[in-house]
Amino acid sequence: MGHYKSNLKDLEFTLFDVLGRDAILGQGPYADIDLHTARSIFAELDRLAREEVAASFQESDRNPAVYDPATKTVRLSESFKKSFQAWMDAEWWRLDIQPELGGQPCPPSLRWAASELVLGANPALFMYASGGRFATVIWRNGTPEQKKLAQHMVDRRWSATMVLTEPDAGSDVGAARAKAYPQPDGTWHIEGVKRFITGGEHDLAENIIHLVLARPVGVEGAGGPGTKGLSLFIVPKYLVDFETGELGARNGVYATNLEHKMGLNASATCELTFGEDPSNPAVGYLLGNVHDGIRQMFQLIEHARMLVGTKAIATLSSGYLNALEFAKQRVQGADLTRSLDKTAPRVTIIHHPDVRRSLMTQKAYAEGLRALVLYAASIQDEVALAAYEGRTDESAAGLNDLLLPVVKGYGAERAWALLGTESLQTFGGSGYLQDYPLEQYVRDAKIDTLYEGTTAIQGLDLFFRKIVRNNGQALGRLSAEIEAFLSSDQAEKSLARERELLSRALRDVQGIVQVMVGHAMSSQPGAENADPRNLYKVGQNTTRLLLALGDLVCGWLLLRKAEVALRALRRDGLSADDKAFYEGKVAAAQWFCAQVLPKLSAEREIAEAVDNRLMDVPEAAF
Repeated sequence: MGHYKSNLKDLEFTLFDVLGRDAILGQGPYADIDLHTARSIFAELDRLAREEVAASFQESDRNPAVYDPATKTVRLSESFKKSFQAWMDAEWWRLDIQPELGGQPCPPSLRWAASELVLGANPALFMYASGGRFATVIWRNGTPEQKKLAQHMVDRRWSATMVLTEPDAGSDVGAARAKAYPQPDGTWHIEGVKRFITGGEHDLAENIIHLVLARPVGVEGAGGPGTKGLSLFIVPKYLVDFETGELGARNGVYATNLEHKMGLNASATCELTFGEDPSNPAVGYLLGNVHDGIRQMFQLIEHARMLVGTKAIATLSSGYLNALEFAKQRVQGADLTRSLDKTAPRVTIIHHPDVRRSLMTQKAYAEGLRALVLYAASIQDEVALAAYEGRTDESAAGLNDLLLPVVKGYGAERAWALLGTESLQTFGGSGYLQDYPLEQYVRDAKIDTLYEGTTAIQGLDLFFRKIVRNNGQALGRLSAEIEAFLSSDQAEKSLARERELLSRALRDVQGIVQVMVGHAMSSQPGAENADPRNLYKVGQNTTRLLLALGDLVCGWLLLRKAEVALRALRRDGLSADDKAFYEGKVAAAQWFCAQVLPKLSAEREIAEAVDNRLMDVPEAAF
């Protein structure tokens, strides 16, 4: 058996029974996918993920990507190539691309549910296979000629990369210094060094299409400081005839280093150097022939943040299920009530109270985070259906924007922490060994808190861009949905206590937001007793708000699942497995509401008491 343990039953329960995503299937843009077809897709993807896709997960960690400095190329293990080829040949990646490019019309909720299975089994593989998603962005934004390139990318299964980060400009994208020089033939020559480029060089595809942010030089109305001065360029590894797709000469972009990382070793994270040799320039093409780079790149960044959050929860779910299996088999110690009786029989560790606490914590978060990802994806369904009908759903778009930093930042933080402190810990000393997958899960999961914007960046984005700049409209819609759930006359009476805990948690999160907004407003010129240093108080609370809002939404969604489960438990003829499944939903919700949500009151008190003494501590005192 492979390392990966999926939870297809909870995935389908959340997607269809709780979020009602089956209602949009079999009609409109999704006429070709009904509920039966969707379940068939999941069944096949589940098999493929657990078998062929997962097969190289551990081996490619032990035999990671290898860089050859002489040729500036990267070689991946044969077993990884075999898994990658199996995934590409199965062609389920077409769920993620534009129908005009040969993709299968599919609602975002179904697509992200399917993605969980592959990201849990072999996340590096999924990332290498994202060329079709990049092709979609080129197709949506490109010129007619560039649209042809996008089609070649899909037809010939080329890979692609996002190229933003520079050695001295990490999360500060606006400080990027890579330059783009216009040429008489309409192309551009890119010069500079980029770092931390996922899949920047490899031997899985015949070509790699780099999407590069660079600053135009000598062009009126383009360039300049900050992110607004960046444009997005298509820079192929091999030059391409856009009409025929025929490959030409090697372009002047090369991997000049391969990072040696803590985990995710199958993923080649490269330093890329553009235009180092004047005789071999890095030729690029301005996407859409418009200088609109940061907006265009954000179409990929937003997708990447959903991907990271989905990867994180997929890994936590598998880690929990591996820990659960171990706890049911590992015999150690007597029951606590007979611990002083030396003749008492030994029991499996799932009988021990603290192990049960740990397992229920893992279960509740894994299933709550899955619901968070799929809830966000269901809002993306609303955005997609509106676009299909030729309209814009600003409310859904705003709520999706609000949820993205929560999915990425909160999902990554909770998954990373729980995998180490709970899932691996369940195995005791064995969890520290490579005999079990948990030590690799922990190493592979840490990156989720770092790339595509660290947790601190996600917290700043959540408050300043998604709450303040949005005038609280998206947060207001989310709060209204939670309040509607709390006041529903269909509510299960047996969950009254849990609803009260959720109600208090909602007030606590609103209280944190209120105090942060107050500090932000009082930092502005013209405010009464204005003090710009009050922004420091906001900054000390942004991560706190991110995590608190994540806990609130997970608690709400777990209770929604429990409500549906309680109604299901009243049905006649339930199998023993189904009965246990639904009872597990109720138990997870009750646990989370009782053990996690009350902590938000303390977080609110801390937020309200924050002052600037921290900012006055001399650097030397640290």
